Amino acid sequence: MPASTPRPAASTAALRALFASRIAVLDGAMGTMIQQQNLAEADFRGARFASHPQDLRGNNDLLSLTKPRLIEDIHLAYFEAGADLVETNTFNSTAIAQADYAMEPVVTEMNLAAARIARRAADQASARLGRPCFVAGALGPTNRTASMSPDVNRPEYRAVTFDTLVAAYLEQARALAAGGVDALLVETIFDTLNAKAALFALELLFDETGVRLPVMISVTITDASGRTLSGQTVSAFYNSIRHAKPFSVGINCALGGAQMRPFLEELAGLAECFVSCYPNAGLPNAFGGYDETPADMAAVLGDFAAQGWVNLVGGCCGSTPAHIAAIAAAVRQSRPRALPAHESAMRLSGLEPLNAA
Repeated sequence: MPASTPRPAASTAALRALFASRIAVLDGAMGTMIQQQNLAEADFRGARFASHPQDLRGNNDLLSLTKPRLIEDIHLAYFEAGADLVETNTFNSTAIAQADYAMEPVVTEMNLAAARIARRAADQASARLGRPCFVAGALGPTNRTASMSPDVNRPEYRAVTFDTLVAAYLEQARALAAGGVDALLVETIFDTLNAKAALFALELLFDETGVRLPVMISVTITDASGRTLSGQTVSAFYNSIRHAKPFSVGINCALGGAQMRPFLEELAGLAECFVSCYPNAGLPNAFGGYDETPADMAAVLGDFAAQGWVNLVGGCCGSTPAHIAAIAAAVRQSRPRALPAHESAMRLSGLEPLNAA
């Protein structure tokens, strides 16, 4: 007997209602806000991990266990600034990424705690602000790539397998769903094969639970070539993930908004789902910082909204609640992007798309 089709989560209708009514707003950078705290090694360790044998400073996701109030306050600041959705503090919360800190045994707990913190903040903000507030469970790209070798002398070598990625993403997604997220966001994708592993893991989760959460997908275009790190164009990337029937697809990180413009315009013309854009606050400066002011980012994203290209906007590296407040104000009067109708066609992809009517 065939398995029953997972039913849509309750959040699906609520999110669709939000996206249909106006351009939705995502939060800004979690890492930027954490860095402003100038935390020391002891802050990351807390009492629980005081004797851990490896350095933990910089493991921002661990703060969901050792400094939960700090993470909650950051979420609340973004909701107060006008965000409709915040991302969980789980960008590196896979066993693969946490192996750098020898923290694999607490990955499930880390994700569950982060989801519950964000859920608590969303519920508090919704009650105080009188509007729905949502949580997106963030699944980052990991620090391994499945389609390229990290060793120039061994082009056949891969540092991770597809099955290992699936297992890591499934562990993460299970905990995020159990913690009460409204959607799952596969983000900052630089290797489409990694993303496919994440999407496969999500399908396994939905079959397990019988509930399908909205799937949001966001790719990173690494430079002016308009390609991902693994070489795909925006249109080829979309063809590669279109089978997952995403709730939204978009572009984030690596570039500032102005540099994203042609790629976002292309994606807006392709996607049959909602389109998102959350750029960095400009390109990194010589010191690794980001120079775009809230007004700078708001002007660029406000223009994207006026062009009819976006359904969801926010900020990535370098952005703060002040940036999100300015962005929210800039898009408030623009109508959300209308979903285009496309004729049926065979849509294939390698590094570039192949569409056959």
